[in-house]
Parts: sequence; C-alpha cells; structure tokens
Amino acid sequence: MRWYRGDCHLHSQRSHGGELTPAEVVAAAREAGLDFVAVTEHNTTETYPAWSALAGDDLLVIAGQEATTTTGHWLALGLPPGHVVDWRYGVRDDRIGEQVRGVHEHGGVCVVAHPHAPYPSGTFMFPLNGFDVIEVWNGLWTSALPWNADNEAAVAEWGRSLAAGVHAGDWRPAVGNSDTHLRGQVAVPHTVVLAEELSVEAVLAGIRAGRSWVAGSPGIQLSFTVTAGDRTGDIGATVRTDGRAALARVAVEGVPAGTVRFLTDRGRVHQAELPGGAGWETTAEESAYVRVEVRHPNGHMAALTNPIILG
Repeated sequence: MRWYRGDCHLHSQRSHGGELTPAEVVAAAREAGLDFVAVTEHNTTETYPAWSALAGDDLLVIAGQEATTTTGHWLALGLPPGHVVDWRYGVRDDRIGEQVRGVHEHGGVCVVAHPHAPYPSGTFMFPLNGFDVIEVWNGLWTSALPWNADNEAAVAEWGRSLAAGVHAGDWRPAVGNSDTHLRGQVAVPHTVVLAEELSVEAVLAGIRAGRSWVAGSPGIQLSFTVTAGDRTGDIGATVRTDGRAALARVAVEGVPAGTVRFLTDRGRVHQAELPGGAGWETTAEESAYVRVEVRHPNGHMAALTNPIILG
C-alpha cells in the first residue's frame, strides 16, 4: 500500500470554458507530481483516447465524465470506453437513480461535484442516495482564490453528516479536485489516495473507502494516524480500541503557519499551531471518529482528511 496523488476533475478545450489541450493538462499533471488524473469532460467521453495516449507508467488516466444536469453536476469515474452518462434531466424527473446505477454496474464511482457552486445548476439538489463520494473542495475555476465560501459550505455540510453516517455505518468520503478549465489550475486542490497499486480499480477502491486526504497544493505533505495500544490506523480505517485511550497524531509539511484542527462527532475538540505536528487523546466512548483540518492563518483550508473511525 502507498499514497498516490491525483486530480479527478479536469477539463480540456472540449468542455465549455476549457482552454487547454489534453496534452497540456497531462503535462501540467506530471509537472505537479500527480500519479493519476481523471478525464471529466462535460457530457462526453470522446476525448478519453487522446488523454490515455499520453499516459505512461508514471501517470494513470481514468475515464470519466461530468454530467451537468439542470439541478446539479456530478462525476462518473471509471467508465468503460464509449459509455456516456445522460445529463438531460433535473431532480423533478426522477432519473438520477438509473444513471447512478448504470455507473455502478460498470464498477465506477459516482461523485457529487461542487455541491454549493454559486451559479445556476451548480448547486446539487438531488438526494445523496447512491452517491459514493462528495467533492467538498472544488478548485479555482474562475476565481483567484483556491478556497471560497462554497467550499466552506460544502465542508461544513459534509462534516455535519458524518456523525449520523458513521453511526449508521454508511458515511460518504470527501474528495477535492481542481475542476481545471484554465492554465495554472491543475492539482489545486487534489486528492491523495492510499491504494494497493496504481490501477483504476485500486485507486477507485481507495476513494470509495475514504482512504484519502485532500491537499491544497502539491507541496503539502500530511500524515495522520490513530493508535490504541498496539493498533494503529490510517485515514479511512477503523481502529478497535477495546476501551483503551486512542492517540491521534498528525504531522504537516508545506504549511509554514496556521492551525491543525481535530474534529469529531462533537465538533472541533482540539487545535494546535503550525509548524510541526500535533497530538490529541480521546476514547471511543468520547469520539466516534477523528478527522483533521489544516488551515492557513487567514482561515482558508490547506488540507483536510477523511475520518479515522474508533471502535
């Protein structure tokens, strides 16, 4: 198992507002040190052959699509060649379920894209049933800032849903992607995934399981574990405590100043100053899970993790 960096929301000139060729996107991904990318053109998969021809042992290209419905956008990752997801509907048409099931039948992952995007059709209005992952951090797009109010709203909403989701054994992981349309946007942000190998199946399995964290830029490194006795778990894992204290540890590089926040089903429970690492102790009785947010001094997000579950 190792950590792989990837961006699963990318557009070329084929998508509305895109200015880059597939070759330019792939070159930028390599320059950023990414291990994988996903092709997510608007409502088509026809450019995938051009992207995949640029892949190699150093870069995995995953076939995907962004479906831009009238009441929200979503990503289908891991599509078979030539498969196109329909986008011509809204929440009142009751068609989202059949589209999601079609992606799952091919082993794909369905991602809620930028759920609070501030433009018509950008806000996600469908029920979350059937969706695997939520894109809580969407990139620059037409903004000059990598962190915006719509991302803050998405993270807050996702964070509030975790307590009930973890309790029911059915929580949805978070991811972050650049939604690249313009130059200089690739990998801001991107998702770092723990996977058995660099393959479509292994990367999607890691994303689906929440074995991942989101980095605001390629230079950020993060390690987050929980240890109870002789048991240690990484992000997305469940640590059986058997009543013992659980020590959450985080180490951050590439963020010279700011804060590390520890959050549980009780909300924010501890905060430490950067640079360096931080630790915080709890129990399974006190905390159903622990997750981490790393913030710059101005409060903008630098990195965030999926939870480690305490059992």
